[in-house]
Amino acid sequence: MSKRSFIYYTEMDSPIGALTIASTDFGVCLVEFGPVKETCSSIQIWTKKQFMNAELKEDPEKLQPVVDQLKEYFAGTRTTFDLELDLVGTRFQCLVWERVKKIPYGQTKSYKQIAMEIGAPKAVRAIGGSNNKNPVPIIVPCHRVIGNNGSMVGYGGGLDKKEHLLKMEGAIEKIS
Repeated sequence: MSKRSFIYYTEMDSPIGALTIASTDFGVCLVEFGPVKETCSSIQIWTKKQFMNAELKEDPEKLQPVVDQLKEYFAGTRTTFDLELDLVGTRFQCLVWERVKKIPYGQTKSYKQIAMEIGAPKAVRAIGGSNNKNPVPIIVPCHRVIGNNGSMVGYGGGLDKKEHLLKMEGAIEKIS
């Protein structure tokens, strides 16, 4: 693994609240729900665990392309992201995230379907665990993974955010 000296970060407003976005020189590595002042300590802990001595550095200009694409997504003019990612996880987690990235805008898949597609039909719980560890929600659209019976289950940002994203994409009808 190449050395990562800096983790660059910025904050943006979105229809689901503030997002804190972080990137290495290799790509986007983290999207946290909430403003920097609320996410800073968890980002520091995550950075130390993943990249040991990397230094956090605020750099809105470096992350402007990511912010622009997220704004386009929330405006309904972007259905896929064209961003370099620097995902850190186990081989299994990365396999799950790659599969989740392929779920088309406006569609959903169940944890069981993902398990079948990666050739691990009994790994439904592990798929859920990997989805929960997705460091770049929205960009790797883990919100598009739902329960086998169509239910909204688990989302790091909260089920209200998951529902908002799926409604915005037209994947589900309005839920009262």
